[in-house]
Amino acid sequence: MDAVRLIAASRRALTTAGGVPELSAEVWQAQALAQAIGSRLAVAGPPELRGEALGLTELAGRGCGVLDTPPLGPAGPRAARLTELGDARKTLTHLGGLLGEVGIALVGLACSADDESAYWQCVEAIDAADESRDRVLEMLRKLADRDRALAEREAEHT
Repeated sequence: MDAVRLIAASRRALTTAGGVPELSAEVWQAQALAQAIGSRLAVAGPPELRGEALGLTELAGRGCGVLDTPPLGPAGPRAARLTELGDARKTLTHLGGLLGEVGIALVGLACSADDESAYWQCVEAIDAADESRDRVLEMLRKLADRDRALAEREAEHT
């Protein structure tokens, strides 16, 4: 399944999640998807994005690592269904939106945490989601810079 469709599925699942366990599971799924997209971009994405994509992979992995791994069932993680990235700009734009929603969901989880340990897990996951989103925004900026430079070169040759 392409990245944008998986991101849309994650956004729907995040917004329709019921209680704390389901919401926490969807946050984990979204972070795992961000990790998978970062990994794909690092290997096969535009060269100027590869460093930031590696950073995204590490940060999203940290976001998954601080949360308890949810029961995944026979289908496994949603990220395992990622088959293609499609347009990098479109994928990153949608991923940035998802990560913003993940941060909001995590704030809600932190506010409803039963104990201090759960609260601090949420805070660490919020940091990871926020830093992941920053990486996504930086990659979008690099794509815009690349496009601007290409347009300037084309204008010089006409």
